[in-house]
Amino acid sequence: MPETQSLPPLAALARRADPDRFLASLFAAPEKREAIWALIGFDHELARAVPATSQMMTALIRLQWWRDMLAEAEVGAAPRQHEVAAPLHAAITAGVLDAADLHPMIDAREIETEEAIPSEEAFFAWARGTAGGWAVAAGRALGAPPEALARLQSIGTVCGVAATLRGAGVAARQGRCLLPEDLLVSAGTTPHEVAHDPRGPAVKGVVQALARRALTMADEARSAIPRPAMAAALPLVLARRDLGWLLSPGYDVAQVPPPRGLGARLAVSWAGMTGRV
Repeated sequence: MPETQSLPPLAALARRADPDRFLASLFAAPEKREAIWALIGFDHELARAVPATSQMMTALIRLQWWRDMLAEAEVGAAPRQHEVAAPLHAAITAGVLDAADLHPMIDAREIETEEAIPSEEAFFAWARGTAGGWAVAAGRALGAPPEALARLQSIGTVCGVAATLRGAGVAARQGRCLLPEDLLVSAGTTPHEVAHDPRGPAVKGVVQALARRALTMADEARSAIPRPAMAAALPLVLARRDLGWLLSPGYDVAQVPPPRGLGARLAVSWAGMTGRV
């Protein structure tokens, strides 16, 4: 993989923001990569809307800023001078990205401004709208046929769940908990308690129950993806590895997630070359 300093600014931003999706983007057609990098940057900006402030109203204003930006791109208004908004605007006006795919990604983020994600179904709906929505937008940009988009959304949902569970301990150290409240309460704890201390068998049990459901979804969605759209599906390779780690006997919610090594990169490369995730 090229060094960050040799990358175009948007590519370097995408690599910093989401190394997994950036690695996958290298398997996209060269003329489509900038749009995928802009999409990575867009999702990163949405994801940081809530953690970047202690005021939920401010977070909602940040999300509205992106809604307004998309609306402006849809009517051909001048682009906003922002490192992500400008290339995103260009991809929309060029017809590579569809703003209709991006609005639901913003809407799904609003649940993060609430005190907790109330239920397991709300948790999966949130992942479907955020990471699942990203996979749909990326797949459409890469030329996936309509019949492949539902499968890509399921793949993206699994990736979103895996990333959230992988980062549960990190989120807790930031005073956040995105695990579903109903499962935590049934296990004898609460999101507030987990945000202060994620250790213990109750939280581990919830994480692993969600990981098992996500792994089942991954198995159901796993099939051949049209070669041009592979970059939208390749993060599933890493998500499956994460789910395996989460379900391992020695897993501890509070531990730092293992870094991506050569094996992970080779697994993504093999999937990209063979066309199967």
